[in-house]
Amino acid sequence: MKRSRATLAVLGITTLTIALASCAGGEGDGGDADGTIRVAYQKTSAFTAMDELMKKAKKEYEAANAGTTIELVPIEAEQDQYFTKLALMNGSPDTAPDVIYEDTFQIRSDAAAGYLQPIDDYVADWDGWSLYDDGAKQAGLGDDGKTYGVSLGTDTRGLYFNKQLFAAAGLPDDWAPKSWDDVLDAARAVKSSSPDVIPFNIYASKALGEATSMQGFEMLLYGTGDELLDTSSNKWVTGSEGFLDSLSFYKTVADEGLGPDPADALDATWGAKVGNELLPQGKIAIALDGSWLPSNWIAGDNAWPEWEDSIGFAAMPTQDGGGDGFTSMSGGWTLALGANADDPDTAFDFITQALTPENALMYHQKAGQIAVRSDVAENQEYLDYNPSFEFFSSLVKYTHFRPATPDYSQISSNIPVATESVFTGQASPKDAQAQYDQALVGIVGEENTQAG
Repeated sequence: MKRSRATLAVLGITTLTIALASCAGGEGDGGDADGTIRVAYQKTSAFTAMDELMKKAKKEYEAANAGTTIELVPIEAEQDQYFTKLALMNGSPDTAPDVIYEDTFQIRSDAAAGYLQPIDDYVADWDGWSLYDDGAKQAGLGDDGKTYGVSLGTDTRGLYFNKQLFAAAGLPDDWAPKSWDDVLDAARAVKSSSPDVIPFNIYASKALGEATSMQGFEMLLYGTGDELLDTSSNKWVTGSEGFLDSLSFYKTVADEGLGPDPADALDATWGAKVGNELLPQGKIAIALDGSWLPSNWIAGDNAWPEWEDSIGFAAMPTQDGGGDGFTSMSGGWTLALGANADDPDTAFDFITQALTPENALMYHQKAGQIAVRSDVAENQEYLDYNPSFEFFSSLVKYTHFRPATPDYSQISSNIPVATESVFTGQASPKDAQAQYDQALVGIVGEENTQAG
């Protein structure tokens, strides 16, 4: 997760700040007073859809608007590193972007920090805004109720499984686990039949930050019936049985050798390796992961033509099959307007160009996003492009969302600390939970917590 701005200031990462200023091409003028709009976004080996979208929108916008330059600033980093580098850019008006690729869970904290500006007046005059569903509109709100971001789509999470490895283990190709025990039993069967593969991948490391929190731990926690924040009292939960059970699940995976080697799992690039190498190579039997993975297999450098024959999908069951029976987590990203934009009119105009119906369709397809706007969701080309869309869209009815509070990012950063310490055997689930609870109270104050 992103560190606090105070921490970043103390760290004084001078060389990184200089590098960012350099890559942004700034000469101390903020980059937009001379007709230049600076656009910052994430790019990784596993995620190139945003880069493709921005390059296309840049070409289109500059062709239609002589005298305006769209300066693209792709930040090549995994998620937590992206947040850190973006925070450094936002720390100075000279390097702050005009348009920002912003995670929905960061909007409230970044808006409160003064990094974003509201766009309510702009979306009110934009015909495209009426195409977005209410959930997508809510995702872009700040604590003040104002809109700060336009949604690029949403996602869900579930279980991927290798049909060939399952067949070798005597497991069905229509596998549908009903509890955590069913997932663990399948992993044990694979370990016995195919000892050279990873039976089950669940993200556990601090290096993967929010991927560990959301794709891993919270997929377990919300399946216990417990939650991080009690929505009825608006207080953060400490000492919950579900939290402890979730950490105990990690311990079982580690103790029985059902997951990856910790040395591999702690690698910051582990997420990209899982999606682009290990699943296609048949080296992972079960992976708890996000809906976007198949988009990388359809075309491009990581194309995997056989994926439809090799991979099956299953909803993640709740702990014991109770509640709704299944669980998922949803998030998403937005395009937001930087608070330091000298020409916000042009910056928002570029956002609308990036989100024309044609461009939105392209992005949804390539990024594996679940559509949140009607013109894409109803487009047959979208529905036919990726056979996994139907399955992952079906998980929306079971899904949960992270607490939309400014302090969530700081709180969430302590979850991978707990999971990694358990996964590597450095702490028991009980001790790791106690450390998380102590950190939580330190962040929000004891008066804003309650016992689970």
